[in-house]
Amino acid sequence: MLSVLQRQKQAYLDEGEVTAATRIDRIDRAIALLRDNEDAFVDALARDFGHRPRNVSRVADIMTPVVSLKHAKKHIRRWMKPEKRKLDSPLGLLGAKAHIRYQPKGVVGIISPWNLPVALTFGPLAGVFAAGNRVMIKPSEFTPATAQLMARLFAAAYDETEVAVFTGGPDVGEAFSTLPFDHLLFTGSTAVGRRVMQAAAENLVPVTLEMGGKSPVIVGRGADIEQAAERLIITKLVNAGQLCLAPDFIFVSEDRKQELVDALEAATVEMYPTMRDNPDYCAVISEEHRARLQGFLENAETLGAQVRMVNPAGENFAGVDTGAKMPLSIVVDPTDDMDLMQEEIFGPVLPVKGYRHVGEAIDYINAHPRPLGLYYFGTDHREEERVMTETTSGGVTVNDVGFHFLQEGLPFGGVGASGMGRYHGIDGYKEFSHAKAVYHQARVNIARLIGLKPPYGEKLEKTLDREIKK
Repeated sequence: MLSVLQRQKQAYLDEGEVTAATRIDRIDRAIALLRDNEDAFVDALARDFGHRPRNVSRVADIMTPVVSLKHAKKHIRRWMKPEKRKLDSPLGLLGAKAHIRYQPKGVVGIISPWNLPVALTFGPLAGVFAAGNRVMIKPSEFTPATAQLMARLFAAAYDETEVAVFTGGPDVGEAFSTLPFDHLLFTGSTAVGRRVMQAAAENLVPVTLEMGGKSPVIVGRGADIEQAAERLIITKLVNAGQLCLAPDFIFVSEDRKQELVDALEAATVEMYPTMRDNPDYCAVISEEHRARLQGFLENAETLGAQVRMVNPAGENFAGVDTGAKMPLSIVVDPTDDMDLMQEEIFGPVLPVKGYRHVGEAIDYINAHPRPLGLYYFGTDHREEERVMTETTSGGVTVNDVGFHFLQEGLPFGGVGASGMGRYHGIDGYKEFSHAKAVYHQARVNIARLIGLKPPYGEKLEKTLDREIKK
């Protein structure tokens, strides 16, 4: 891996200016890989998950990155133009000029996760390629069929000095994170993200970390409960809850809690009247992950929560041969000592907590690590503004779930325990670029004009008094 990195860095230096045509060509090849191999990707994802709905894979892992890549291609030439900056008076009046020149960083490393293994590999390439970089990729070992397919396709479409893929287990990932990249993007758990950041720090490699966390939902008193329930279930179950932006737990006023629980169940039954053999219902990634989720439920029941399993057809999920499927479980009145309130759930388990006033929900959210996403449902603009102002999260969607992630015009990223750095659209272009400050001095001798040329005297004293005291 180090040898490939060194050759990529040398190829970057030998190339000189990375033209818009070169950047667009690299993006075009990525789009072509997704379009021409759509069926192969869908089949590989289905094998890795045990069962994954075809259209879920097409939406989440094919369409989403294609949209990102097309957006970057459309705007590259404009993004590459120097960004003019105003100067403090009187420098601008005297003829000085300044601008920001966005320069490729060089070689970017990408460590992608298993839940959206194609989208979270190809999606970041929009910003990486638009910025003029080369890339090395370490896909997740938990989706081996998809990882091997990506390795083969990238090798056929790109020279190894442009794109290189390294498959393997945790030992490969650990070694990958220690490489002296010019930038490193990691998507995954907070625990692993800490180790990645620590490894990158040894080489002073700047990092972008996307780490999820427990994204909360606040259902305001004026919310349309049926609408909120439908939209929550659509996103919660689209990938069996295995999304970094999936709603992790819900706050709702005590007097509407039962109404919401009933509505969540009704929405689930409408969308998934059966689950075990339903082609639209996704499996969790493995038996081990299902056992982890089942352990959450058993622990919650033991500690006094009400667990309401939504299994419309009363199906038996033990030993299911269509992957590690499990039905949705709504956990009512969970407490903080329960495992499912201490870890990111990442599955079809949905806790519902009551509040007496919205301030209780806000205080709870602020007492815990900052999440990647936060969702507010309601029509009270004053209450909405309070939630926006008094909480901190990577991003927010109002009256729906996760839609801020799909907007190329909005930056995507976490804060605190849910990550650092942002990408998507122009923010991704800037994230993977070096913002070089460039200043052109005026013809006038500025140092002499303001008294900075020794010997110092009254002219400098006047300048200092004016700038400090005015």
